[in-house]
Order: sequence, then C-alpha cells, then structure tokens
Amino acid sequence: MCPILRMENGKMRYEDLLSRFTEMCREILGENLTGVYLHGSAAMGCFQPLLSDLDLLVIVNTDVPDGMKAEFMEHVVCLNEEGPGKGIELSLVKREFCETFVYPTPFELHFSEAYLEWYKRNPQEYVEKMRGTDKDLAAHFMIMRRYGVCLWGVKREDVFGEVPAEAYRDSILYDVENAGEDILTNPLYVTLNLCRVLGYLREGLVLSKKSGGEWGLIHLPEEFHALLREALRCYACGEKLSAGRELLTQFTDYATTEIHNNIDAQTE
Repeated sequence: MCPILRMENGKMRYEDLLSRFTEMCREILGENLTGVYLHGSAAMGCFQPLLSDLDLLVIVNTDVPDGMKAEFMEHVVCLNEEGPGKGIELSLVKREFCETFVYPTPFELHFSEAYLEWYKRNPQEYVEKMRGTDKDLAAHFMIMRRYGVCLWGVKREDVFGEVPAEAYRDSILYDVENAGEDILTNPLYVTLNLCRVLGYLREGLVLSKKSGGEWGLIHLPEEFHALLREALRCYACGEKLSAGRELLTQFTDYATTEIHNNIDAQTE
C-alpha cells in the first residue's frame, strides 16, 4: 500500500479503507474488473488528510449495467463517509480508452463530494445520467502512468497507454480556465495549481500541487514568494490560505499571462 497513507504523528490511516474499497470492486464487478488504481496526491507523496481526496480509477473490460452501478454506488457512498477531508473521487472507465487513449476520455461512472447531494437526492437518476466524457482524465492518466499505484489487478503499464502531450496540456489548462474567479473562493488550490501548470508549460514537468509550489518558489518572481511559502505551509498543515484579494489577483494575472505567453510561443 502507498506509504503516504500510513499512520504518522497521529494522523488517520487509510490502508484499511482502500483495501475494503478494492474488495468491494472485486465482489461487485467480478470478472469484468481490470484493476483498481490510486493516483493523485496519495500516489505522489503529498497526501494531506484535511485537504486531499483519495483519487481512484476503477478500470473495467466492458460496459457496466446500471443495476451493478447502483450497487457499486451504495457502497461507495458508505465508504466515502470514512474518507479524508475531500472524501473519495473516482472514475470508472473501460480499459479500451486507457490502452489507446481517447480525448476527452469516455467514462462509465464518476463520483466525488461535489456530486454527493445529487446522488442522495435521486440515486437512480444519478446512475443513469452520470456518464459521458471528462477532460480531467488526461491529467489523471498521466499521473497514473508516472506515479500511480496498482491496488489490485493488471499492472498499470499494461493498462494505461501514452497520453499525448497536447491532451495533457489541454486538460491542465481546462482546470485553470476560471482561475481569476476561482482563486478568490479556493486560493490554496488555485495558487498551487497555477504553479504546476507553468512548470509543465515551461519545462515539461508533471508536478503535484506541493511540488508545483516548490517549483514556483524557484522560478517565479520574488514578489510572490511569500504567498507561495504560505500556500505550501497551509497545504502541509491542512489550513485554509488567507491572503489579500489584491495579491491573489496580481498572482493570477501574472500566472495566466505567462500561461498564454507560453502557449503562444509553442504554437508559433
């Protein structure tokens, strides 16, 4: 199991939760299950129980019937109650779209805390309608290929094919396209995320939020270093980032301008 999830300084551990989640997938999906995979902060070594979620990919060989999805979701929601601050985030995807990457990537089912109320309000509608394509999966698959953990099933290198650079770039840009608005409501996430986007555009680095902030301290203007240091401190401690609106706006304006400049330079 991923070492970052072990007990440390009294923090809750999640090995048992992941084991039970994996066993649930095996029992419900049976022979259709290709594997269960952990990605995100828990796989990249910067898991923060108060701020992070457990990012999971459940890969199947063929379509999953709605009845099976309904049973699956009942267990997911129960297990989510035991999860970290942001709960469990998962996507259920067919193997064919992982081996030969498709963008945006089709998915069979998705769940995160953002959709919990919808599920509770109308589980049947949720199961029937929560399917489609997701640009975020390009970033998830890239992380999976480089850092991911196979909790059970076929080893990751035999499941996840190459993610084209242009798909990964579009995916992470999609994640920050509303940064100017989002930084005022979620300053910690957006600040660190803008750093990791710039790290990829400038140097081709696939970074976590933590390593993105550390990269920013080295490569971005000194006027933003205090903000980045505080963001990294808050991330490590599980605290909310408090920063002035003017500074946050200045940083977002700088970062988005740099992002556009790098895109323009790459397309010339």
